[in-house]
Amino acid sequence: MDSTATRIHEALQAVALLRAQHVADAELLRASASIKRFQARRFRATYADVLVNSRYKTAAAFFLHELYSDKDYAERDQQFARIANTIAKLFPQAVVNTALALVEVHALTEKLDDLMARQWLASLDALPELDEIARYIACWRQVGDIRARHKQLEVVLLLGKELNRLTRMPGLRTLLKMMRHPASVAGLSSLQGFLEAGFDAFAGMRGADDFLQLIEQRETEWLTTLFADDTVTCETKLGNLLDSSPPS
Repeated sequence: MDSTATRIHEALQAVALLRAQHVADAELLRASASIKRFQARRFRATYADVLVNSRYKTAAAFFLHELYSDKDYAERDQQFARIANTIAKLFPQAVVNTALALVEVHALTEKLDDLMARQWLASLDALPELDEIARYIACWRQVGDIRARHKQLEVVLLLGKELNRLTRMPGLRTLLKMMRHPASVAGLSSLQGFLEAGFDAFAGMRGADDFLQLIEQRETEWLTTLFADDTVTCETKLGNLLDSSPPS
C-alpha cells in the first residue's frame, strides 16, 4: 500500500471509529448533532454575503455542504476507502491530492467535533443554565488546542487550492463526465458527485485566490475571537452574528 492510500485509510478509519462510538451512545450522538448544526449555522452567518455573491456562492455552498454541515458522510467515506489502494491509478495526481486533502480535513474536523460533543454533553449536567451560544464557547475553550484549529483551517485552504488546481487541467471536466457511468456501476456515485461538484464550484469562479483569502481572513478572525476575547465579548459577537442570520 502506498503512502497516499495509507493516509486515506488511516484518516477514514479514525472517522469510522468515532462514528461507531456515537452510534452506540444516543446522548453523545445528539450532542454531536447539536455541535454540527451550530457550526453550520455559524458558517452560513459568517458567509451570508458570499452565499449570495454571483461569483462565489457556488463555492461557498460547496464548502458548507461538504465540510461544515451536519450531513452524514458515511457513504462517501466508504467509497473513498474502497478505492484508496487504486486511487493513484484511476485519477490524475491533482485529483489524488484533492481526495487526500478532503479525507484529512474530514478526519481532523470529526476529531475536534467529537471532543466538542463530549464537552457539550458533560456541560448539560454541570452547567444546565447556559444557553446555546455560551455552551458552545465554553466547550470550545475546554477543548482548546489552538494548533489543531489552525491546522484544520490550513487543510481546508489546501483542499480549496487543490480543487482550484483541478480546474486548470485541460480535459479533466470531460474526463469526469465520462467517469459517471463507470463510477455508478462501481458504487462510487458519492465520490463522483463530490469531484464534479467541487470542480464546477471552483471553475465557476475563474480563479479562487480571492475566495480562499476571504475564508482564511474570516476564519482566522473567529479563531482569535473564540480563543482570545473575553467571554462577554465573544458571546456578544457570536450572538450578533447569529441574530443576523436565523436558522435555515
